[in-house]
Amino acid sequence: QEQLVESGGGLVQPGGSLRLSCAVPGSIFRDVAVGWYRQAPGKQREVVARISMGSNSIYADSVKGRFTISRDSGKNRVYLQMDNLRPEDTGVYYCNTGRRVILFTDFPGELWGQGTQVTGSS
Repeated sequence: QEQLVESGGGLVQPGGSLRLSCAVPGSIFRDVAVGWYRQAPGKQREVVARISMGSNSIYADSVKGRFTISRDSGKNRVYLQMDNLRPEDTGVYYCNTGRRVILFTDFPGELWGQGTQVTGSS
């Protein structure tokens, strides 16, 4: 069964950086767009960033200029570089895609990872 696997979360002070990684099955990686979502305590899951097959990207307003999404076709991985982290970036971060996720409007797909915790401390 296809699955996504996230890694790279942790505890970070305000202003710090983290890089999240999402391993995507090689059978679909080249044919789909991939996104990162997050869920803060007591809040709904929200989209953070998405990247197309051609590496075009879009971001939530709250992370523009601080987060960068990228993809590596040699490793079948999608990364989320998070800089200048803030306490409000705290949450569980999930990778998402699906077999029919081609356009940004196709999100969310049916495949989710288990999530990785990011905690901004003060």
